[in-house]
Amino acid sequence: MSFVLYCLDDPSKPGLRPATRDEHLAYVADTGGAIKVAGPMTDDEGTSIGSMFIYECADRAAAAAFATGDPYAQAGLFSQVDIHPFNWLITDGK
Repeated sequence: MSFVLYCLDDPSKPGLRPATRDEHLAYVADTGGAIKVAGPMTDDEGTSIGSMFIYECADRAAAAAFATGDPYAQAGLFSQVDIHPFNWLITDGK
């Protein structure tokens, strides 16, 4: 199954994202391809405000475990994490 993980940063902790970025990227790289799409979300000025993933896993519990284990989450960066099933229908406009 695919899940969207929509993670919003706590705006009172702007230094946590750069401080834990290397650990976060290593964690993401360790998923073995389970992440299909990922990247930071930004405000209109280009400042990071959160992260979004499309994550392939067995169930919601596995998606939640991935989100909880993220070094960003471990450091307390995220103020909100929403997880929703995702039905991938269109790729490259098709």
